[in-house]
Amino acid sequence: TKSFQRIFTMRIVLPLLFFRTTTCHWIDEDTPSNLLTTTSLVDGTTYHLVMSDEFNTPHRTFADGHDPTWTALDKSDDDYSASGGGSLHFYNSSMVTTTPDGMLTIQTVIDPTEWTHYDALEKEWKKEKKYFKSGMVQSWNKFCFTGGILEVDVVLPGEPDIGGLWPAVWLLGNLGRATYEASTNNIWPWSYDKCDRKKQESQSISACNEANHFGLNKFQGRGATEIDLLELMGGNSNGALPATSPPISLPYVDMTLQVAPGIPDNRPQSGSQPVRNIDRTHSGYATSVAQIWYDNLTVAGNTSLNPFFYGTYLGETKKNEPVTRNKNQAFQADAVGAMKQIVPEHFKTPHTFRLEWQPGRGGRLDWFTKSYKKLDENGTVIHVEGDGKGQDWEHSLSIPDSALDAVMGSKIPEEPSYIILNTAISSTWAFPYSLPDWCPKCYDCDNPKCQCSFNPGFCAMMKTGKVALKIDSVRVYQSKDDSAHDGRPHTVGCDPVEFPTREYIKGFEYRYMRNPPFVYEDKHPLRTVKHGGGECEVDEDCGGGGIEQSDVEMGWEQEPFVQNEAEIDVLDLDSYHANESAAGSGGESDEQENPRPLVHSGIEESSQMTPKTRSRRNRGLQQESASSKESDVNLISLDKPPISSESREDKEPDTKVVSNPHRKPKGTCTTANYGLFGSGSVSSAKKQCRCNEGYTGPNCLSIDKHDDTPGAYELKKVTTLFQDMPHPYLTPLHVFIVGIMVGVFFVFLMADIVRKSSKSGNGNGSELTPLRYQ
Repeated sequence: TKSFQRIFTMRIVLPLLFFRTTTCHWIDEDTPSNLLTTTSLVDGTTYHLVMSDEFNTPHRTFADGHDPTWTALDKSDDDYSASGGGSLHFYNSSMVTTTPDGMLTIQTVIDPTEWTHYDALEKEWKKEKKYFKSGMVQSWNKFCFTGGILEVDVVLPGEPDIGGLWPAVWLLGNLGRATYEASTNNIWPWSYDKCDRKKQESQSISACNEANHFGLNKFQGRGATEIDLLELMGGNSNGALPATSPPISLPYVDMTLQVAPGIPDNRPQSGSQPVRNIDRTHSGYATSVAQIWYDNLTVAGNTSLNPFFYGTYLGETKKNEPVTRNKNQAFQADAVGAMKQIVPEHFKTPHTFRLEWQPGRGGRLDWFTKSYKKLDENGTVIHVEGDGKGQDWEHSLSIPDSALDAVMGSKIPEEPSYIILNTAISSTWAFPYSLPDWCPKCYDCDNPKCQCSFNPGFCAMMKTGKVALKIDSVRVYQSKDDSAHDGRPHTVGCDPVEFPTREYIKGFEYRYMRNPPFVYEDKHPLRTVKHGGGECEVDEDCGGGGIEQSDVEMGWEQEPFVQNEAEIDVLDLDSYHANESAAGSGGESDEQENPRPLVHSGIEESSQMTPKTRSRRNRGLQQESASSKESDVNLISLDKPPISSESREDKEPDTKVVSNPHRKPKGTCTTANYGLFGSGSVSSAKKQCRCNEGYTGPNCLSIDKHDDTPGAYELKKVTTLFQDMPHPYLTPLHVFIVGIMVGVFFVFLMADIVRKSSKSGNGNGSELTPLRYQ
């Protein structure tokens, strides 16, 4: 029977076909052994590391096909609001790299991008132009997980008192691909598994659907759920923002669950906290009406429920939107979240943000941030969280599943989700709320008429070429004991059996691919990761070099390293304006004329490595001995109390270790070899990288990572014992040689046939005569 065949395949055949170790293959080799586990701040149990990236290898690239975990986009951000407009940037993979001091760097620059696209409505080709270039890196359809702990060490970009940048660290369900609007339309951010005929048309994958094709489970509601670890709102509010409790001022970060279906009626008004009770006059008339919002939300420390954003209404689409949605498909999505006060230190040195995610019914979401100390103008402590040095955690926000279920029947996300790191620029985020009538509302920093559309100082900040989001590390932990935590079990993989995605994505590949003119070179949403083949001249271009293996065995590989005097490049507008003046009143500095990808100061000047433990003080905080530079810590034009000069994490060792240059080589630079079973593509370069075992990418700079277990789509496929054997790699030369050999074979074969035919038919008396009976 089919049931027996399925059980036999899953329990007996598959373990033989997918013979892999049970250890996870997403862990960075540079992650220190003491960080392989962590303790949950919610349930107090031990969680085990399942994924990490320390970004210690410099000069990694993340273009499509360059990395097994991450993909940096090369496309316009087509994220339109219901009224159209919004995004001002073009995502370019060249904006994403890793620096010598061990940081993933996403740079944002002024750099126009122009292209032509076909407008199907107007039926004509139109030119598009965006004046800013930025980066987004995502692990879509590569690394996904459901539940656990996400920890990210991040340095926020730009200046705290200048609004306009929109950096974010977030999770999205694998059924939707961020910025690919066709894939998220009526999929984002549904987390609803009940059959409601009134909502069925709005939720593309509804629990009412009996015949769910493309590998989906029938009667299961699905969506591309979104959990925002942080979104920065920068700017200078000149005091506390209204309706925040406790008082919150700019800058702050949003911590949010985006969920649908949202509350349709009697919603809280933007700019006001939800009204819980009906107030009446002495005559009995109601002066306010109680509003529907989520109960049992918990905030702590310098954190307030966000009264400025309660969600997005996705109405009937306009003609300028890249997707279509009729009035019956319109729906409300809710943003359930809080705003967390941050300080200028967050823009100078790494701070850790943590999300604990217990998925599904009965689960919960908890955000944690590191603590800090705040002083007034006289040096008096006016706010302390934890020990004031960054060692303790603050439980900033908690959302229980019961709060969602009680209002709309939605649930804590249970979708396999991927990680997104990006910086956007949008006229609807941290830009001037209203513009004067005389302002043309344009967004070109090089056009004087457009200056009124930006916040003061924004264009000057961008022209420094030093604006970058920096990620120190990304780590994911999960529990091995399902009974030790709330909610559903934790899983790793983008295509789990209970929540499959791969077959659906294959069935609708066009939704996950770029629009013309960028799509012409793409055959699938993701390109195969290259295994070597990058151009090179020396071994160092391929992660080579290093010391002898005997030295590695002696323990050099485990030694933490740090660059001498390597400090994070801190944006300082005072220095920028000074250089601008020095260049002459009518001219621009070299830095303006030739903006280049960010390189952290001190790296190029001092390339020597010293085996010693480094603290975060070495990565951007001022030295204690340099007390005269204390004013450099606080950015200029901030009407806020100065920040403590104490070290964020005292003298405790950093949790990060710089990649050791003496590690065994990742690859070698060799003459191109086009053997019959050669790997990689043919290149015109005389030399190309060849990766050693365990490394991949065009220049072998990435660790070769993969899922350990088959997903739902693999379980359904007919597999063979020979599926993982290397496939022949043929070049035109191979085809020519094989063709000659086949031709020679047929020539000899035909000659032999002709010879035998002529011998049997030449009538030389040797033929046998049949016997006749007398």
